[in-house]
Amino acid sequence: MTRWTRRLLFGAVAVLVPALAGCEAGLDAPTQEFHPAAMGQSGVFGDVSVEDAFVLGPALGGQLPAGGQAGVFLALYATGSDRLESVSAPDTAASVQLVGGPVSLAPGSLVPLNGQVPKIVLTNLTTALSGGQTIKLQLTFQNAGEVIMQVPVEPDAYDYSSYSPPPPPAPSPTATVKHHAKRKPGTSATASPTATPSPSPTS
Repeated sequence: MTRWTRRLLFGAVAVLVPALAGCEAGLDAPTQEFHPAAMGQSGVFGDVSVEDAFVLGPALGGQLPAGGQAGVFLALYATGSDRLESVSAPDTAASVQLVGGPVSLAPGSLVPLNGQVPKIVLTNLTTALSGGQTIKLQLTFQNAGEVIMQVPVEPDAYDYSSYSPPPPPAPSPTATVKHHAKRKPGTSATASPTATPSPSPTS
């Protein structure tokens, strides 16, 4: 590359950078908008692709306690028809809730389960979770079968700070207990009628 060519190249870059920056700022720069993170685990399993799967962990330096819950975020793509039937985390959570039920996958369509509020929730954690860990996640599809992935636990910070943890579970209704007065032993539940004295004949 000649010196003249290099000068032209640097000049073009110097002109383009401010112009591009101005366009971004002039079109409502999305610095405050939600952007899905793209640092999770991905894999292709038959006709199904799992993209950017991760668990949202605690804030930096914290822990999600055992007995709590955590959200799982990912996106799904299938080249043919399929359906995500269930999700489990055998070594991490007693159960996994698929909010809204099974997820249908149409051929060639991307199904994002990575919005700000999780659609997959690990409930009743059997172990505490910290950022930087990985957990085993098992996804069961109608056609693709069982898919097992090692999914990272990402701290609730940086690119992941725009995500929300799962809402707390609703309290179960408590049964109303009626208290009855205790009876003394030997007494019946119903009161016996009192006898009325019969009138005596008059002399």
